[in-house]
Amino acid sequence: MGLISDALQSGSVLLREGLEAILVIAALAAFLRKAGADSAIRWLYAGAIGGIVASIAVAAAFEAFFDGVHDDRVEAVVLAFAAAMMLYMSGWLFLRQNPAAWTSDLKHAANAVGTRATVSMAVIAFLAVLREGAETALFLHATARTANGWTPGIVTGIVAAFAILVLLVIAIVWLAVRLPLRPLFIATSAFLFLMGLKFIGAAIQECQEQVLLPMHPADVPHWLIDAGINPSWEALSMQLLVAAVAALGLLAMQKTRTA
Repeated sequence: MGLISDALQSGSVLLREGLEAILVIAALAAFLRKAGADSAIRWLYAGAIGGIVASIAVAAAFEAFFDGVHDDRVEAVVLAFAAAMMLYMSGWLFLRQNPAAWTSDLKHAANAVGTRATVSMAVIAFLAVLREGAETALFLHATARTANGWTPGIVTGIVAAFAILVLLVIAIVWLAVRLPLRPLFIATSAFLFLMGLKFIGAAIQECQEQVLLPMHPADVPHWLIDAGINPSWEALSMQLLVAAVAALGLLAMQKTRTA
């Protein structure tokens, strides 16, 4: 019974914390696989692996110097930078949604994706993993201490949860590559944009928890709060501002195309 309990506890921690990062990586991997940019996919996965290594290192540093408590200010910086990268990549994908612009380039996918975009995707994968990875490592370490060590149940739960996350990536990529190119571009762009907005709210929340920013609660539906949305006017105002700028840019682009 102890083995099952430990496995469920450690596995649920990894699944809960890792799901968001996995969805980001899977969305980008699906786009790259559809474009045939296999070399760029390697960079994406390298960024994710780098995020895992960095998460363990950061968790070890927090455990050694901060009694296992993560620093909200560091997390706020990571979130803000990750949000900026996701918004940038969202716009990059949206501007290239026209399949006609890719027809000749798909034969040379590495050039079509571009070095800057490839590096950006690797950085996004790195930050998406790091954003939750260090906290996950601390949670798992605390679980191991509670259980008097890394029991077979804890290790089994971690391995099982990691396998589920990997299978989720494979399933999403397998399904996505069967979509037409333009809908895949638009869907990936929209997903990254929404994740960028969510990360903005999360960064503001970390600053509010450190009393670096004021907190004025907003009346939002409970399901949004359960989804991890920051229910404050500070976060909502910044998110609406970013959305408004994006909408104005979209209108300007449509007018230019019409002209």
